[in-house]
Amino acid sequence: MAEQTRPRVVLVGPMGSGKSTVGRVLAQRWGVDVRDSDADVEQTAGKPVPEVFVDDGEARFRELEKAAVALALRTHDGVLSLGGGAVLDPDTQVLLEGHRVVFLRVGLADAVKRVGIGAGRPLLLGGDGGIRARVRSLLEERNPVYEGVATVVVDTDGRTPEQVADDVENGLEEGLR
Repeated sequence: MAEQTRPRVVLVGPMGSGKSTVGRVLAQRWGVDVRDSDADVEQTAGKPVPEVFVDDGEARFRELEKAAVALALRTHDGVLSLGGGAVLDPDTQVLLEGHRVVFLRVGLADAVKRVGIGAGRPLLLGGDGGIRARVRSLLEERNPVYEGVATVVVDTDGRTPEQVADDVENGLEEGLR
């Protein structure tokens, strides 16, 4: 595959990993725009992500998400943050090849603190064991996928967004995994 020129970096990771916040820090440092695949889905659907889940179902959300990610990978030159489940799609995994993908890894305790009671996070609603159990399940299921698509992995636990952004920049420069 030819070397990718856009986006500058793609941030992946579970909810609560800091993709949106770190994305804004990086975009400001680099003087580029930040784009979020969930925001793109909301714009296309004309409603918030939780409403897409409730009104149209998760399958429709994933369809919109897949299209949003593909478009952003082709057209966006700045920082791109992907929704937590976007990388589960095999076609999206293929599209990420050749891009600079950073997995923002977060542990269970920090993830639960950051997502709070799950407002606006449809995958945390329902199920047995509460939010902590659901977050644990999502981390166990998805972390191997995030690691598989990543060119750089940065731990976020107990760190400020600026510290995480420093490590993202260093990792991209050094090509570390």
